[in-house]
Amino acid sequence: MHGVDLTDVLYDVDEFVATVTLNRPEQRNAVGPTMLRDLAAALAAAKSDDNVRVVLLTGAGDKAFSAGADLAGFATDATEVDRHRERGLFVELFLAMERLGKPIVGCINGHALAGGFGLALSCDLLVAADTALFGTPEIKVGVWPMMIMSIVVRNLGRKRALQLFMTGERIDANTARDWGIVNRVVPAADVRDVSLAWAKELTRWSPLIMRLGRTAFYDIDSLDVEAALRHLQSELTIVSLSDDFREGVAAFLQKREPQFKGR
Repeated sequence: MHGVDLTDVLYDVDEFVATVTLNRPEQRNAVGPTMLRDLAAALAAAKSDDNVRVVLLTGAGDKAFSAGADLAGFATDATEVDRHRERGLFVELFLAMERLGKPIVGCINGHALAGGFGLALSCDLLVAADTALFGTPEIKVGVWPMMIMSIVVRNLGRKRALQLFMTGERIDANTARDWGIVNRVVPAADVRDVSLAWAKELTRWSPLIMRLGRTAFYDIDSLDVEAALRHLQSELTIVSLSDDFREGVAAFLQKREPQFKGR
């Protein structure tokens, strides 16, 4: 992959979609330091590649998208300072996902728990197998889901987030859809095909406008109402000056498919 060696992640690009696969099925795709570094490298490659317009994130096998952090993979004999630094890999990964500038479609092929739940929620759109379960079981082993808490709260709201944090309960895919954190629930046998088709559909649109719009969407999260409106006013001006905006309008008026160039 562009000179980057990956151990715990598979990376493939086809028809403008980069498929990133968590590849530790025997360990239920548990996330350790090596996988975190591999994911960061894969996202960096996707971000810099003009032939990638959408990222599809999934897990190998049919049991788990990711069961969360690999406790055995984070050295138990390390000092607390070393463990603190390793936890920082989660921070860098979640920031890289938000700052990618390209849509991330999550193909949730199985259970997404603990850190795997946070990884799923960091995707922009989610397609889940009807067999998938979601949750934060950390409280049951004397841990609080600190590293994913802000992501979960942002997606679920305070009460439902606390419900999961405090009880450790799991919710099924249909409940996750009802709660607004999953877009589509499909039979497990179809989840990869449906997810890939959706990812390919997104590649039809202007990569420039997708990047500007997605970035603005996340930027306004930390702004008050007036600041958000002023920011979006400026962003719309930038959009309206682009070649792709002019092409989109021209194509609409001429009743043809637009040919977006990302400019």
